[in-house]
Amino acid sequence: MTPQPNPQVGAAVKAADRAHVFHSWSAQELIDPLAVAGAEGSYFWDYDGNRYLDFTSGLVFTNIGYQHPKVVAAIQEQAASLTTFAPAFAIEARSEAARLIAERTPGDLDKIFFTNGGAEAVENAVRMARLHTGRPKVLSAYRSYHGATTTAINLTGDPRRFASDQGAAGVVRFWAPFLYRSAFYAQTEQEECERALQHLEDTITYEGPATIAAIILETVPGTAGIMTPPPGYLQGVRELCDRYGIVFILDEVMAGFGRTGTWFAADLYDVTPDLMTFAKGVNSGYVPLGGVAISGAIAETFAKRPYPGGLTYSGHPLACAAAVATINVMAEERVVENAAHLGETLIGPGLRDLAERHPSVGEVRGVGMFWALDLVKNKETREPLTPYNATGEANAPMAAFGAAAKKNGLWPFINMNRTHVVPPCNITEAEAKEGLAALDDALTVADSYTV
Repeated sequence: MTPQPNPQVGAAVKAADRAHVFHSWSAQELIDPLAVAGAEGSYFWDYDGNRYLDFTSGLVFTNIGYQHPKVVAAIQEQAASLTTFAPAFAIEARSEAARLIAERTPGDLDKIFFTNGGAEAVENAVRMARLHTGRPKVLSAYRSYHGATTTAINLTGDPRRFASDQGAAGVVRFWAPFLYRSAFYAQTEQEECERALQHLEDTITYEGPATIAAIILETVPGTAGIMTPPPGYLQGVRELCDRYGIVFILDEVMAGFGRTGTWFAADLYDVTPDLMTFAKGVNSGYVPLGGVAISGAIAETFAKRPYPGGLTYSGHPLACAAAVATINVMAEERVVENAAHLGETLIGPGLRDLAERHPSVGEVRGVGMFWALDLVKNKETREPLTPYNATGEANAPMAAFGAAAKKNGLWPFINMNRTHVVPPCNITEAEAKEGLAALDDALTVADSYTV
């Protein structure tokens, strides 16, 4: 795992990228992508020999780290026997992946519709809900991210939605609970929960319950800030959905498959949705795969009525073989248990210790291998270290923090005024301590911008 420098190759890779690759979410001439030479476990490295501990898990998908040999071997074996096949057929890898996923989903979410990723999963979950109910509207939270396809981006709350939101997608947004920056002037988690549920019910009432097909929530919002819901909130949403005949969709694209120290974040809150989306960690991102886990009632809607949706690569054999191997690896190597244990005994306490010592850390929140540090200018006022959706000079404090982390060999996940701590779920204790030490040093740079 020792990187061997090869700057000439790196320069060629970078030149080809800059000449031909069009990157997502970017002004193309203002970015400078790192040329990556390789990766293994919790680390990746560039062509200059610099190695980084990946506290981002890619985009929060390498839940078992990079290049796990058992998953690599499974992909190779599947490629040798049946590389691809159309989705209308029964294929061993597809059937086994669906079985293993259904075994782990809560309640009766026993039917699995495969997609190529999380956004397509959300698209199809919403379509199923609308067809099942015959209603048009979907409610989603302001602090959320659900993907970049048409329906998914309109459901999304964060600023990446703005350029694509034409106000015609049947989406109604509401405030989900977040005590640290409460929209409800709450002082306790109980108050935040009660007021958020009342706000949601008021929204349902004034929108007209008979027009609402679904409520979609990330079980634990990811990119938006890793805000764990207060006790009782998700059960309260479940009750509202049951009362008004609304489909409850939980988006577990980021929170699922061990990230929260349970197979699914829904397990933490003892709640079963009607539909649940997944992707990312289902096969550690080794081959694109996502899906929708479907309840018995919604599956029955399409028992004798064709479901009007499909994808050429739905349940692709290579992706499903990777999922089977990943799920088996997670079970055999107790990856979910490792995420829970290190989250409770090392990552959580370590981050809270950083918060005590660094004036820039306003709040620590999270669970398992799913944490966020809310960075602030002032702990008393809770003013964010950078403004909402800051760019350029306004974003200088977070840019400086990120540069300091990378200089220390830590690749951080940064979104707005937050840094997220989302390493692979099978990270070792020694690696986690290494990352916390690098984060500690980088936070001194963020501290210099506090008042």
